[in-house]
Amino acid sequence: MKSKEFYQLLESRKSIRKYKKDQPPREVIERILMAGMQAPSGKNRQNWRFFVVTGKKRDEYLKYSQKSWLGIKDVLQEKLKPSLYQFTERFFFTLGDAPVIVFCYSNNTPEERYHTSIGSVYMAAENINLAAIVEGLGCCTMGAPLEIKQEVDQFLGVTELPEYQAGELELLCAIVMGYPDHEPPKAPRQTEGRITWL
Repeated sequence: MKSKEFYQLLESRKSIRKYKKDQPPREVIERILMAGMQAPSGKNRQNWRFFVVTGKKRDEYLKYSQKSWLGIKDVLQEKLKPSLYQFTERFFFTLGDAPVIVFCYSNNTPEERYHTSIGSVYMAAENINLAAIVEGLGCCTMGAPLEIKQEVDQFLGVTELPEYQAGELELLCAIVMGYPDHEPPKAPRQTEGRITWL
């Protein structure tokens, strides 16, 4: 890839909140997740764990998405214009018809610092965002499931895993994914005061 194409890819990344209902092929999702797993990780532990939800299980998750909305709606109501607030509320109730949800977990152990472990997973999540674009998909990374983290863990069956029971498996975010059905503007990047040269 030429450097110009790479920077264009970065600039084209934006959060999609309206999708076509078409299910992307499983092999496409697998390629995107493999791209996520090309990310660097602390001590090369590759501590990311992905749980992919589609079909009926995805539909069942909607009631949890709606519940997670209750934890953030007041903050968003203060920050967003009424029309954008209403659009965001609808998104939480339908997930924009996204057919795929990827829940990203970190396997945290005493052999690595906590922030390094979770940082490794977020780097993988960014790779997933970029790979989705290359595959013609859109996605939106969401922290809202953390509002009801334990319920999501139970919904996914994660609570039955030994590493979870040892207190080592932690939900960090979800990524909804599918074929975009709108072309939203990208929020301007705020660069003022973000970089300090010493």
